[in-house]
Amino acid sequence: MKEIVIKDKRFNLYISPKQIRQRLDDLSHELNKAYHSKNPVLLIVLNGAFIFAADLIRALEVDPQTQFIRISSYEDEMQSSGKVRQVFGQDMPLTGRHVLIVEDIVDTGHTARYLRELLQEQHPASVAMVSLLFKPEAFEGGTPPEYVGFEIPPDFVVGYGLDYAQLGRELQGIYRLAEGG
Repeated sequence: MKEIVIKDKRFNLYISPKQIRQRLDDLSHELNKAYHSKNPVLLIVLNGAFIFAADLIRALEVDPQTQFIRISSYEDEMQSSGKVRQVFGQDMPLTGRHVLIVEDIVDTGHTARYLRELLQEQHPASVAMVSLLFKPEAFEGGTPPEYVGFEIPPDFVVGYGLDYAQLGRELQGIYRLAEGG
C-alpha cells in the first residue's frame, strides 16, 4: 500500500486515481440525464472541490455555467469546527435557475445546510449537491448530497483537491490518515 507523509502525518492510498475516474464517469452520466436541457449553474465550493469540479465539467455533456464560492469550516484543522463562514460568494443571479453545488466532501453537513439555505434566498428552480465524498456516519442531519462519488467512514482524507493544512491537494488519489498517523 502506497504511503505518503504530509507535514507531520502519514497517509495511505485509499481511493486510486483509476477508481476516481470510473466513478466520475458514472456521476457524469447521472448528471447528464438529470440536467439534460436545463443549463445548470455549477456552484463550485473552493478550495477543495476545484479539481473534482474541473474533471466533472469536462465529463458533462450539458451546458453548465460555473460560479465559485468559498466557505470555511475547517481552518487548517483535521475536523470541522462546526462554524461555517462565507469567505467570498457567487455573484450570478440564480432566480429560476437549476443550481448544482459541487463539493469535495460532506461530513457533518453544516456547510451543506448553510449553502442550501443561502441559495434558497435567491429562489432557484432547484438546488442539488454533488459531492465526491460523503461521510454518512458523521452526518448530523439536513439534506444529504443527491449525488455522491464515494461513501467513506469518518476518517481524515487528503488528495484530489482535499488538503491537510493546505498541503496534498495535488495528489491524484485520495489518501486516508494512517493508523497512528
